[in-house]
Amino acid sequence: MSLLAGRQAVAVFLAFAFTYFFSALLRAVTATLSPTLTQEFHLHARDLGLLAGGYFLGFSAIQLPLGTWLDRHGPKQVLLWFMVLAVLGCLAFALATSFQALLAARVLCGAGLGACLMAPLTGFRRWFTPATQLRTNSWMLMTGSLGMLASTLPVQWLLPLAGWRPLFWALAGLLGLSMVVIALFVPGWQAAARPGAASASYREVWRHRYFRQMAPIGFFVYGGLIAVQTLWAGPWMVRVAGYDAVAAAGGLFTINLSMLATFWSWGWVTPWFQRRGIQADTLIAWGVPLHFVATAAVIVAGPAAGAGLLALYCVSATFVSLAQPAVGMAFPAAVAGRALSAYNLVIFLGVFVIQWGIGLLVDLFVALGAVEVSAFRFAFAIFLACCMLSYAWFLWSKSHNRSHSP
Repeated sequence: MSLLAGRQAVAVFLAFAFTYFFSALLRAVTATLSPTLTQEFHLHARDLGLLAGGYFLGFSAIQLPLGTWLDRHGPKQVLLWFMVLAVLGCLAFALATSFQALLAARVLCGAGLGACLMAPLTGFRRWFTPATQLRTNSWMLMTGSLGMLASTLPVQWLLPLAGWRPLFWALAGLLGLSMVVIALFVPGWQAAARPGAASASYREVWRHRYFRQMAPIGFFVYGGLIAVQTLWAGPWMVRVAGYDAVAAAGGLFTINLSMLATFWSWGWVTPWFQRRGIQADTLIAWGVPLHFVATAAVIVAGPAAGAGLLALYCVSATFVSLAQPAVGMAFPAAVAGRALSAYNLVIFLGVFVIQWGIGLLVDLFVALGAVEVSAFRFAFAIFLACCMLSYAWFLWSKSHNRSHSP
């Protein structure tokens, strides 16, 4: 398929962004709802981690077939199929009366919304120039931050007025509206636009040197960013820093506003870096150590680490978001759906493991006699060590791949 003209390109981007906004809101809303759900369903930290991670479990489970379907059928058709599951998941969550029902609905939501970023990125790989792909990737993530922003104070303000169940009824309706927008404005896939797609497999993706270079850092650093932003930032502020529920929602609002501004900025500067030959690998190599300093500061500060330090933690991790479009552009366009979905699988398996893993570690350290504040700090310290190991692999693979390049 040829590159899209200006007005059509803007309409396509806005249609995808409208859908991704609600996807991100649903992904992050458990952080705001965690005090309410913990009280109503008597949840432990491990339950809360599993509930939030259930979204990413469902999300991850569909990534491999999703990539094949995107390459074969195109983003419009596949996204509409999956959005039906998301609507059903929201309705099931609104009706849930037990933790098990909440978890099942959360998994269904994750599966249904698993195409909301991969579908546009697959389309952008065919419809936009490389510089525009980097910009639109950052601005899609900015839209996601706007959705996460909406999941904080606005949701907290609505809870006393309507409760959390009507919120999910409303979200089901809004997701239905987004399906109409996608159907109206996103072009279909042309058979001529996908030569060779049917014959390609995931084997070439898993074996690709660049994919292997980026996989561990995607799992731990990028996955960890999403795990903290969409869940553990809230409990940290409440149970470590001593915020009440309203203050914690305000803190999450601050974090997500910072992320929105950061991704907006990345959208402007990444084409500039590309024109000057500064690649994603270089920016990641420069930026991730700053993220480790911010993570260590959160751990050392403990109860003094509130919304400001947690926002710095999240913002400093956004360097690794450049890996996703870079992986997509490292493969032929006919395999872009598979490459992007495979990398997304790595990221969101990381989110699931880290969200649940931090909860398990917190409960473990408390059972061993640590106070809750120390349990959180110990859990985050183990997480930081894993991130640093993944960065060491990234640096070694980067130099190794360069030395073996033709």
